[in-house]
Amino acid sequence: MDLNSASTVVLQVLTQATSQDTTVLKPAEEQLKQWETQPGFYSVLLNIFTNHTLDINVRWLAILYFKNGIDRYWRRVAPHALSEEEKTTLRARLITNFNEPINQIATQIAVLIAKVARLDCPRQWPELIPTLIESVKVQDDLRQHRALLTFYHVTKTLASKRLAADRKLFYDLASGIYTFACSLWNHHTDTFLQQVSSGNEAAVLSALERTLLSLKVLRKLTVNGFVEPHKNIEVMGFLHGIFERLKQFLECSRNIGTDNMCRDRLEKTIILFTKVLLDFLDQHPFSFKPLIQRSLEFSVSYVFTEIGEGVTFERFIVQCMNLIKMIVKNYAYKPSKNFEDSSPETLEAHKIKMAFFTYPTLTEICRRLVSHYFLLTEEELTMWEEDPEGFTVEETGGDSWKYSLRPCTEVLFIDIFHEYNQTLTPVLLEMMQTLQGPTNVEDMNALLIKDAVVDFDQWFKNQLLPELQVIHNRYKPLRRRVIWLIGQWISVKFKSDLRPMLYEAICNLLQDQDLVVRIETATTLKLTVDDFEFRTDQFLPYLETMFTLLFQLLQQVTECDTKMHVLHVLSCVIERVNMQIRPYVGCLVQYLPLFWKQSEEHNMLRCAILTTLIHLVQGLGEDSKNLYPFLLPVIQLSTDVSQPPHVYLLEDGLELWLVTLENSPCITPELLRIFQNMSPLLELSSENLRTCFKIINDYIFLSSTEFLQTYAVGLCQSFCELLKEITTEGQVQVLKVVENALKVNLVLGPQMFQPILPCVFRGIIEGERYPVVMSTYLGVMGRVLLQNASFFSSLLNEMAHKFNQEMDQLLGNMIEMWVDRMDNITQPERRKLSALALLSLLPSDNIWVHLLSSMCNMQFCNNKYMC
Repeated sequence: MDLNSASTVVLQVLTQATSQDTTVLKPAEEQLKQWETQPGFYSVLLNIFTNHTLDINVRWLAILYFKNGIDRYWRRVAPHALSEEEKTTLRARLITNFNEPINQIATQIAVLIAKVARLDCPRQWPELIPTLIESVKVQDDLRQHRALLTFYHVTKTLASKRLAADRKLFYDLASGIYTFACSLWNHHTDTFLQQVSSGNEAAVLSALERTLLSLKVLRKLTVNGFVEPHKNIEVMGFLHGIFERLKQFLECSRNIGTDNMCRDRLEKTIILFTKVLLDFLDQHPFSFKPLIQRSLEFSVSYVFTEIGEGVTFERFIVQCMNLIKMIVKNYAYKPSKNFEDSSPETLEAHKIKMAFFTYPTLTEICRRLVSHYFLLTEEELTMWEEDPEGFTVEETGGDSWKYSLRPCTEVLFIDIFHEYNQTLTPVLLEMMQTLQGPTNVEDMNALLIKDAVVDFDQWFKNQLLPELQVIHNRYKPLRRRVIWLIGQWISVKFKSDLRPMLYEAICNLLQDQDLVVRIETATTLKLTVDDFEFRTDQFLPYLETMFTLLFQLLQQVTECDTKMHVLHVLSCVIERVNMQIRPYVGCLVQYLPLFWKQSEEHNMLRCAILTTLIHLVQGLGEDSKNLYPFLLPVIQLSTDVSQPPHVYLLEDGLELWLVTLENSPCITPELLRIFQNMSPLLELSSENLRTCFKIINDYIFLSSTEFLQTYAVGLCQSFCELLKEITTEGQVQVLKVVENALKVNLVLGPQMFQPILPCVFRGIIEGERYPVVMSTYLGVMGRVLLQNASFFSSLLNEMAHKFNQEMDQLLGNMIEMWVDRMDNITQPERRKLSALALLSLLPSDNIWVHLLSSMCNMQFCNNKYMC
C-alpha cells in the first residue's frame, strides 16, 4: 500500500466508518476489514491518528484498528503477520513525539505502545525504555506528561507477564531503572508539596498528575520487580518513606477544597499509597515484616484516634482497615500449633503482632468500631426506608467489604474478635451489661448504639431471642443486627440443642415486615445450613415453612444481585437436605422457566439458576426427568460455544449436564441430541475437559450402542486431534474413555475407535515413558486382545506393514515390552486383564509367545498378577 496515495483513501473510509448511517457505515467497515492484512495499512493509520488537525472520532477509530492489528497480526507466527521492516518503522515512529494534546487519545496511544512492548520489549525494541526515560526528563510539560503516561502503561503491561523468562526480564528492568523511578517520584512529589501553598490550582494539578503517574510506575516495579525485595535498600527505603509522605498528603487535604479536580487527584494519590502497601503485603508477606509495626501504628492512629479527624475520608479509612485485617489474618504470620515447626520469619512477625495488639489497643479498636463505625447514618437509614434492596446490596454485595465502610468494619470486627477473643470477650461483656433488656423505641440513638453492640453466646435465649421478638418498626436495625451476629457466631460456638430455637426465630423473621431484615435472615440461614454442625433431622420440621418463605422472598425482590443471593440460599438448603426436598419444590420448579426467561440479560443471575438446577436435579434423582422440557434446552444453550452467553454459563452448564446424566434412568432422544455440543467443547481444550470426559463416559454407560453409532466417528476425530496437543493427564482421560467404550461394547468399541488404536500400539512398542499413560495403553490393548481377537489380528497386520516387520516379530516385540512394563499397572482389575490377555496367546503357534511365556512364567507367579 503506497502511503501517499493510500492516506487520503483510508482517511475517507475511516470518516465513513464514524457515520451513524448504517448504509455508509457497513461498507466502510467491510473495506477496512479487507485492508487489515495489506502491507502499509498500519503505517497509514499511524499517520492519521498522529495528525492533530483531523477529527477526533476519526483519529480514535484509527487507533482502534491499529490496536486490533497488534492483537491479530503483530506476532511473527500470526497469519498475514506484519513484515519485520514495517514493524521496525512503526516502533520508531510511535516514540518519536509525545505531544498529543487530547488526553483520551494520549491514553489510547500509551496503551497501544504498551501492547507492542508486551510482544517486542526488550529484545526487538531495546530503545523503548531509554527513550521514555529521556523523554520524562524534558522541561516541556506536555511532552513530559505524555512520556510519563506511556512509561506507566509500558511498566504495567510488562509487569503483568507471567512466564518465567518474561519475569526474569522484568526483574532485570526493575533493577536497572528503580533508582531513576524513585528520584522521579520524589522530584514530582516535592514539586507538588511546594505548589500547594502557592494557591495556583493549575500548577498544583499538573504536579499532582505527575506525582500520581510516577507513583503508579513505582508500584509496579516495587511489587512485581524483585524476587526478594527486602534485600534491596532502595525498595525498603521507598516503602518506609510512604508513611511520612502519606502524612504530608493528608495534611495537604486541609488546604485543598472539597469540590475540585485537585481534591479528586489528591485522594486518588493517597489511596494509591495504601495500594502499594496492600499489594506488597499480599505478594511479599515475609518481605513486609519490617513494615508491620509501622503499618499498624499508622493505620490505627488515623482510624481509631483523634489524629485522623478532619483529614481522613471513607475510602482511606477502608484501605487502612483492610491493611490491619490483612496483617491480622495473614497465614504467613501465624505460627503452627507446634511452635518449633514455624519459620523464624513467622515467629518474628507473630511477636510483632502480639506486642502491638495489647489490651488497651484492642479495647480502643473494639469500642471505636462498635460505638462509631457500626452506627447507621441518617443517609443509610433513609436508603433503608426508600430502597431496601439497594441498601442490602450496598451492605453485602460481593467484595463490598473491600470498598465500602460498613461491610469492611464488620469484617474487621469479626476477624479481630476471632484472633483475640480471650482479650475482647470481657470488653464486649462489659458493653452488653450496660444495655440489658429492651430499649425504649422512642430513643433512636440508644437503639442505634445497641444495634452496634449486641453480641452472642450465653445470652441467646435470655437476651437475643427477646430482642428479635420486638416487632416495632424502629427496632428493625436491632433485629437485623442480632440475626447478623448470630450468623457470624454460628460456626464459632453454638450449642446443638439451641438450633431448633434459632430455626423458629428464622421462620418468624422471614415473615418480617421489613425486606432488609428478611434478606439478612436469609443470609444467616445459609450460614446455618452450611455449618459443620448442621443436622438434617433438626432442620426438617422447619423445611417446608422456610422453603416457602424463601421462595416468596425470591419472587418479591427485584434487584439482580438480591435475586442471586436468595437463590443461592435456596440452593444451599436443597443441597443439604437432598432427597427430602422433593415434596416442597413444586412451586420452584414451575417458577424457574419464567425466571430463566426474565434473566436473559443477566448472565450472572443465570449462573445462579444453573447452580440451583444442579442441586435440584441431585435432590430429585430419577424424578428429574420430569424437568427435561425446561432442563435440556438450558443445558443446550449453556454449553453451545457458538452462543455468546457460554462465556459465563459454560462451567455451570457442564456440571448441570453431568448431574442430569448421572440421575437419568435412561437415555432419551433429546438428551442424546445435546451431545452435538461436545465436539466444539473438546476443541477448546479448556480447564473443563475433565468434566467433558465424565459426560462422555456417562453417555457410554447409559446407552453405548445408540451413542456410539451416532457420535463415535466425530468423537474419535476429536480425540485424535486432542492427543496431538493435550497433557499427559489429558491423554490418560481420552484413553480411559476408549477403554470404557471397549468394556461396555465389544463389537462397536474397537471398530469406532480404530483410528486411535495404532497410536496405542505404537506407544506400547516404543515403550511410552510415562507409567500412567503406558498403563492405560496396556489396558486398552489388553481389552482388544482378550475380547476381540480377530480385530487384534487385523490391527497387528496393519501395524506390521507400518513398521515394515513380520507379524510374528512385531508381536514378540510388543509382548516383550508388555511384560517389561507390567509393573506400571497398579489397578488390580487392569493387571488381571493384562495377564489374561497375554495368557490368551498361549495356544498360538507363535514361537515368541512360547519363548517369552517360559521366561516370564516365574514373574507372573511371583507378582501374583492372576490373584
